[in-house]
Amino acid sequence: MSGFSLTVIGHWGAYPGPGEATSCYLLRAEGTSILLDCGSGALSLLQGILPLHEIDAVILSHYHADHIADIGCLQYASMIDMRQGRRSSPLKIYGHGEDTYFKKLSYGDYTVGSVYGPDSVLNLGPFSFRFAPTIHPDPCYAARVSCQGASLVYTGDAGASPDLARFAMDTDVFLCETSLYDEYKGKIPGHMCASEAGETAKHACVGMLLATHLPHYGVHAELLNQARAAFGGTTALAGRLLRLDLQGR
Repeated sequence: MSGFSLTVIGHWGAYPGPGEATSCYLLRAEGTSILLDCGSGALSLLQGILPLHEIDAVILSHYHADHIADIGCLQYASMIDMRQGRRSSPLKIYGHGEDTYFKKLSYGDYTVGSVYGPDSVLNLGPFSFRFAPTIHPDPCYAARVSCQGASLVYTGDAGASPDLARFAMDTDVFLCETSLYDEYKGKIPGHMCASEAGETAKHACVGMLLATHLPHYGVHAELLNQARAAFGGTTALAGRLLRLDLQGR
C-alpha cells in the first residue's frame, strides 16, 4: 500500500485531558516511525501502539511545554533501551536552532539533536519533510510531509497567513491548530480560530482539514461546525488515537 498512516497521540492545547495528551502525532510507513512533537502524556499513549525503541526520529515544531513536555522522558527511555540492547543507535531529535532549548535535544550518547530551518529538506526513510516559519510569539515551524504520493501539513502553533496557505497547497490532510472559537478571533496572537483554520484550508485546496490543539472550554461540536462552514470540505476534529491512512489524491 502506498502512502502513510497518521495516528493522533495527543490533540490538546496547553495541558492534556484525563488519560490523554497534548500535541503529538505518529507517522508510519515501510517500517519507519516518526513523531511530530512530543507533548505531555504522549509516551503513555504511544506505548499502547509501539515500543519506544521503535521510534526512529522526533521532529519538534517549537519548544513550548505542550509540544515537548515528554522529550526528557523519551531521552531517558532511549538511554535505557540502548543499554538493554533494544535500540542500536541514538534517537534523532530535530528542532529549529532559534532557541537555546535546542542544546538540550542531545543527551549523552543516546539522543542527537539536529537543526532544521526554512530551507531544509529532511529525508527519513520513505518520508520527506520541508519546513516554514509560522506566526507565533516564539519561533515555530510548520512541517510538510510527503511519502509515497501522499502529503500532510502540520502547522504546529500558528496564526493565519497567506504564506501558511501556500505552504499547505494541495496537501491531502491539513493538520491545523484550531485553538479558538470564532468569538475569540484575533484575541490570542499566534493562534487560529475555527473559521481561520477553515479559510486557510480552503485557500490551500487541501483534501481534508483535521482540527487539533483543541481548547479546554466550550463545545467542540461548535468548533467543528465553524471550521467546516469556512472550509466547505471534509472536516474533522483530532481525537485520542484517531488514525488516518493517507494514500494521496
